[in-house]
Amino acid sequence: MFGRRGEVERHEPVLSARGGGADLRLTADDRPTLGAAPMARERSSGGGAKAKKGSSAGAAKGSSRGNATGTARGGSGGRRRRSPKRGLLTRLFYWTVVLGIWGVIALGGLIAYEASQLPPIQNLAIPERPPTVIIEGADGKAIATRGEMGGASVPLRALPPYLPQAFVAIEDRRFYSHHGLDPIGLARAVFVNLTRGRLREGGSTLTQQLAKNLFLTQERTLSRKVQELILSIWLETKYSKNEILELYMNRVYFGAGAYGVEAAAQRYFGKSARQVTLSEAAMLAGLVKSPSALAPTRNLEGAQQRAEVVLAAMEDAGFITPEMQKTALARPAVLVKSQVPDSFGYVADWVMEQLKTLIGPIEHDVVVQTTIDPALQATADKALKDALAKSGKKLGVEQGAIVLMDTDGGVRALVGGRSYEESQYNRAVTARRQPGSSFKPFVYLTAMERGLTPETVREDAPIQLKGWKPENFSREYRGAVDLKTALALSLNTVAVRLALEVGPPEVVKTAHRLGIASKLEPNASIALGTSEVSVLEMASAYAPFANGGIGVTPHVIARVRDKTGKMLFSYAEPSRGVVVAPPHVAMMNRMMQDVLITGTARRADLPGWPAAGKTGTSQDYRDAWFVAYTGRFVTAVWIGNDDSSPTRKAGGSGLPVEIWSQVMKAAHKDMPPVALPGAGSYLPPGVTPPGDVPEEPVVTGGPQAAPAAPRPGLDNWLIDKLFGRS
Repeated sequence: MFGRRGEVERHEPVLSARGGGADLRLTADDRPTLGAAPMARERSSGGGAKAKKGSSAGAAKGSSRGNATGTARGGSGGRRRRSPKRGLLTRLFYWTVVLGIWGVIALGGLIAYEASQLPPIQNLAIPERPPTVIIEGADGKAIATRGEMGGASVPLRALPPYLPQAFVAIEDRRFYSHHGLDPIGLARAVFVNLTRGRLREGGSTLTQQLAKNLFLTQERTLSRKVQELILSIWLETKYSKNEILELYMNRVYFGAGAYGVEAAAQRYFGKSARQVTLSEAAMLAGLVKSPSALAPTRNLEGAQQRAEVVLAAMEDAGFITPEMQKTALARPAVLVKSQVPDSFGYVADWVMEQLKTLIGPIEHDVVVQTTIDPALQATADKALKDALAKSGKKLGVEQGAIVLMDTDGGVRALVGGRSYEESQYNRAVTARRQPGSSFKPFVYLTAMERGLTPETVREDAPIQLKGWKPENFSREYRGAVDLKTALALSLNTVAVRLALEVGPPEVVKTAHRLGIASKLEPNASIALGTSEVSVLEMASAYAPFANGGIGVTPHVIARVRDKTGKMLFSYAEPSRGVVVAPPHVAMMNRMMQDVLITGTARRADLPGWPAAGKTGTSQDYRDAWFVAYTGRFVTAVWIGNDDSSPTRKAGGSGLPVEIWSQVMKAAHKDMPPVALPGAGSYLPPGVTPPGDVPEEPVVTGGPQAAPAAPRPGLDNWLIDKLFGRS
């Protein structure tokens, strides 16, 4: 069992010469083991082991030596044991290959799935450019353009060669050598983004950018990126490089509402893309990286700095010489002075808000003719800018708004702020501000409709309502005063007494009937204009005083045509009927004329024209208004601050009156004066006209049928009666 020095004896199986009952099955003794295992084999083998002791001893010795040798070499049978390092590399290589194969399969599956979400490739086509909306003034000349494509497509061959070269140099240097995907550019972008710790470069080729602009949304997701890659490869197989570059330049966004290189060149430089200089070309190419932030209309310095980067890239790519680069840097691109005021942007935005309601979805190019008079628009824009530049800082006023409309409600000029480029918020249409005393005519009209007259006397004295003590601007009180004097001098106590006398809810009904659409609070303070309204609403609500009592609907769109000239919409004035009876129009016009003659608007300057209106100043001088009219036009002016902070005592009788005078002088130039409706027809108490003066209709709510007009010649008869002329 044990050999020399405790060596384990090995028992080899022996086949018997007799084949009869031999058991040829292997036992545990037939397997080489170490340690205590031989003891177990000896016990299990019994006497058979002893019988073969002599013959097996030598075998055991040899086996023991063989085991020792094999164990020392790391394996049985004399095989060499592999190096641990070589085994690790083998396994690493194996799993790399396996994972690579699975990665390719997964990527293929992802591409197949995303491709299935796209329309069939054979059905894909370059979509038509989005529709353009050309907005014209009343004279038929274009004043603004809206839509996702502001300019016509320009063939690549018609452009100066350095213009497309600028895009290739800065956006995709290897454009003419790759097939839609630039691995080098992508790797560089990944490296830059990783080393900088944030996303700085995208690595997209021009073809990928075109695919995104033509077919996909702007969202940044893996799904969109895969679809972008698929579409870019399709574009590369279907179109030539020059065709792709031409499509790109005519579709990409350049900021400030300009889509396409032609629209951008016109917008920024006032010329066609065919005529841009090298420095202008560099600026255009530089804008596409961040068009909103770099648009030269709001960030000229940033656009010029980006153009320098483009010029350096062009020189590095060999597109221009160092001398050309030096010349372009010495003469950087600058903006052309716009031929139209930027306030046309407010008009265009308002037009676009209404257009879909009028004609439905815009699927093709359309031309919108407006009621805007470009000359009056320019005058109104200049009047506001000049006034704020001159006195705005001194008075603590930053903003203003103007609406000028004809007596039918057609808006002839609309300025929504001092600068559209700086702020697109439309303060003429969207903003709601307290009108102050310019709201008082609705209180007085309500009183006239309930039997009072301009000669009716009311008390101008302190009044207190549950702790509220409305005061006059001058802190002085006149005692008994007639209503026309109270309105001309804007006496607050009288207005509040009238509102309480007729009832605040009735005042609200009157204001809504005339054209105020905003919600009004029916309380006593409404007499002082504490409910907020828009400038557009105030102009339209004063229009019935100017036109004889007819309610108007403010509008700016006159006609809409498609590109073939087919009429899609034509404004037909919706009849609102008479909202103020002519005798009451006469009373109000007589009283509001006194505002400009002896009252708070004495500084109004419109020589030769009868005019009437009302100033307004809200609490703490937060808002200053002047709304006034002639028999031709109504103009409402507001100034104040967007955050409703108090001004430095800027009142309605100051800047608003100055602005109104400048605008209305231009509006009435070369027009023959006309009288205000009924202003000469108002009869003071005790004066009876000869014969058939129509009875005064009763207006209790909404529009009513138009009453008979006053007898012709009544104005002349009244003058004769009052002044003793025979």
